Amino acid sequence: ITPGSCYLPGKLTLNPNYLHSNSTSHTWPFSAIAELIDNAYDPDVCAKQLWIDKTQIKSVDCLTFMDNGAGMDYDAMYKLLSFGFSDKQSVEGHAAVGMYGNGFKSGSMRLGKDVIVFSKRRNSMCVGMLSQTYLKKIKATNITVPIVTYNRPEDMASMQKILKYSLFQTEEAILSELKAINATTATNTSGTRIIIWNLRRTESGKLEFDFDTERYDIQIPADMSDGTQTKFRRQERNTPTVPDTDFSLRVSSILRSAVRSQIAG
Repeated sequence: ITPGSCYLPGKLTLNPNYLHSNSTSHTWPFSAIAELIDNAYDPDVCAKQLWIDKTQIKSVDCLTFMDNGAGMDYDAMYKLLSFGFSDKQSVEGHAAVGMYGNGFKSGSMRLGKDVIVFSKRRNSMCVGMLSQTYLKKIKATNITVPIVTYNRPEDMASMQKILKYSLFQTEEAILSELKAINATTATNTSGTRIIIWNLRRTESGKLEFDFDTERYDIQIPADMSDGTQTKFRRQERNTPTVPDTDFSLRVSSILRSAVRSQIAG
């Protein structure tokens, strides 16, 4: 295992195609988002707030998650983006869900093909990327994960990979995203920001999420189908047989998590 660009731990190696097949455990997109919400609620993260938003970076639609939890250093980032780790600890009787398990990988790869994670923890700033697009372009036969910790010269090769294959082509752009973690409060010095791009689209080519109908909500579009899901026509959504949790992230996240989730407008 080389610093910065890490193979999977131990002797385990996986073909990059596994990232997609692993994500198919989430047949409904909100279950994938729930994995990321649950991660923020884990006792080793201890986030008080989680912000979920849609943004555009270089005209590319992105889904963002940002929390004000404990953040991650290099080792924690490595475990998050690698497979085979599940060293969860229980804190005050609360069982951890899956920060270092499979949930983040399956959930993020269900929502989009590429994810970059920015994190601050005490004096550490760390960036990691899990990207199907990157692995395809370099014709990888195993899953590799570029990870950078600032002030570690040995990670500079991974920085160049992130700058070349992510949406952020300069170190200034990377630092800007890390600074955004501190923008939530004047005293916050830790947290994590997740950006997912190349978002999943329906058979018709539209994004599988509706970001426009409700300003403070992310919804499943009426009549949306990806070939496996039941279509709920808009008029059917007013009937008791179609619960709001099936198409409204705001309702679904309130019911799922004790974290104070905020869907930005």
